[in-house]
This record gives sequence, C-alpha cells and structure tokens, in this order.
Amino acid sequence: MPSTTNPKPVQSAPPEILIPDCCNVGVMFRALVAVNGVVLAVILFQGNQANGLQGFLDAAILIEPACLASLLALCGLRTAIDRGVFPRSAAWLQRTLCVLVPAAITGAMIRYLLSGPAFQNAFRMLTAEQGMWVAAGFGLVLQHYFELRARAFSPVLSEARLQALQARIRPHFLFNSLNAVIALIRTEPRQAENTLEDLADLFRVLMRDTRELTSLEEEIRLCRQYLSIEKLRLGERLQVKWTATNISDKLLTKARFPQLLLQPILENAVHYGVEPMPGPALIEVELTRNNDRIEIVVTNALPDPNQSGPEAKAGNHMALQNIRERLALLYDVEATLSAARKDGKFVVQLQLPYVRGA
Repeated sequence: MPSTTNPKPVQSAPPEILIPDCCNVGVMFRALVAVNGVVLAVILFQGNQANGLQGFLDAAILIEPACLASLLALCGLRTAIDRGVFPRSAAWLQRTLCVLVPAAITGAMIRYLLSGPAFQNAFRMLTAEQGMWVAAGFGLVLQHYFELRARAFSPVLSEARLQALQARIRPHFLFNSLNAVIALIRTEPRQAENTLEDLADLFRVLMRDTRELTSLEEEIRLCRQYLSIEKLRLGERLQVKWTATNISDKLLTKARFPQLLLQPILENAVHYGVEPMPGPALIEVELTRNNDRIEIVVTNALPDPNQSGPEAKAGNHMALQNIRERLALLYDVEATLSAARKDGKFVVQLQLPYVRGA
C-alpha cells in the first residue's frame, strides 16, 4: 500500500543581498569616482573652465560628505542583513532602499547647509528636493551597475572561474601520501590511520564551494594536517615554525578566511623550497593582525639557482598568480599578494581584510 506521508516541502533559498557591498574599498572608490566625474562634467559643460572648477569645489562641500554618509549607511545596512539583524527583504525593497537612503541623506544635508549663511550662495541653484532627485538617480544607476557586475562574476561565471583558480593539491601528492601510508600500515598502524584521516579532511575541503569562507583556525588546522602528511615523506628535511602577533584564540575562530588559500602557498614552499634541498629546510609562517587587516608572511629557503630549472620557476609564479586572481574575485582591491626573493629566501606576503564572522 503506497505511503500517504506528505513529503517535506523544499525550503527555498533566502533572497540574495542586492545592496552593494559599500564596505569594500573598491566599491566605495568606484562610486565616488562616478559621482564626482558626472558632477564635474555637468558643471564644466554649463560654464567656462575657471568658473566650472570653482563651482565643482563649492559643490564638493556637499558631494563628498553626502556620498560617504550614503555609502556608510548602505554598508551598515548590508552588514546588518548579512548577519541576520534584519531579515533579507525582497529584491524590489533592497533596490528601493539603495535609492531612498542617498536621497534622504542628501536632502537632509542640503537643508542643514542652507540653514547657515556661509553656504547659501553655494547651493542657491539646487534645492533640497532637486538634490534628493539627483541622489536618487545616482543610487538607482550605481545599484544597477553593481548588481550587473556581481552577476557577471556569479553564480555561473564566478563558480566556474573559482573552481578553475582554486588551490589544487598536486596529483602526485596523493600517490606519494598513499605510498607512505602503505609503508606505515604494518609498523605504525596508528600513524597510518591518522594520515588517512588527514587526507580525507584535505579532499573533503577540496570538494566544497570555494566561494564560502571558513575560519582562520580551520584553515591553519588544515595546513598543519597537510604539513604532517608531507613530513612523512620528507622527514627531518621539513622544518616549520609558526609565529603569531596580536592573534588571539578568539580571533582565530571569528576571522573569516577563504578555504584552501594558505595551503597552496605552503605547498609551493614545500615543492620549490624544501624538496630540492639536500638537508633540513625551514618554512616560517608569521601571522599578524594590524587593526582591521590580517597579514600572513610565508618564508622558505631557496636551493642553488643552478639546480632550479625554468620549469620550477614558472610553476611557482603560475600558482601565485592563480591565488592573486582568486583574491581579486573575493575581495576586489582590498586583498594583496606579493612575492619576492630576499637574502636567499622566497617571501610571500598576503594581506586581506579582517572579516569577522557571526
């Protein structure tokens, strides 16, 4: 007899956040350049160059604080929605807020400036109502632009791009690790079991959606698992030193970090710095928090340049370039990755914003 139990309804995904990420420096820079550029062009078109520049300087008294206040207000609103303080509203309501917030702030600022005699002459050609309409137009256009830009990177294009750029463990790493486990099964079965568990964790993370962020603590734990597997093969040749400055246990659990971002940098150091060395080679990992930024520096010794062929050098730069492109997709201009040879060592410096989780 067929079951009469009703299937559980499929829960629909929460509405997408369409308010631009105005906390991002790149978004703020693009918005400020667009608004100032349009206003300057309109003023220059209406008068001669000398009067136009003076008019733009007078208008900047209103433009800059109105733009910054609107961006900060939308930044706080998006953050509150993202953290669940406010429910995720329908798309039309979010778009409307992107129009109303700049309009309200601009109108309030014009009324405040007109109340003082010092600025009455500067804004005699623009009433509060007109300023609100102009700000609403900018809000509408910029929201539409950033929404289209976000769609260009996600979900289909961004997902394919991130999957292509995500850190991938070298294929022969798996075979080397399995061979090391086979050698340990009879002599040290417990260590062999731990190594297989570490391998399972690595590949489990590799299968996740790389657009999601994990905690910095989880990323470091994964890196330690990776290094413990490599140490089976390299033995005492692989030496690792971890140091932390202004990094508390609470920060490690709260800080959001891209999955498999630090691991490929360490893999690079192992592959191009430790493997070619005949003796012990040290990898240094320094973690530092500076205000609202996290800096990670990975340093490894370099082998004799005569022993490093052009293929190894090219592979090194290709891996780092992939990480740079992934950072650009995730953080725009707020994250940087630099690499340089210094005093016989290879130094990779990663800087990204401190994003605190819930």
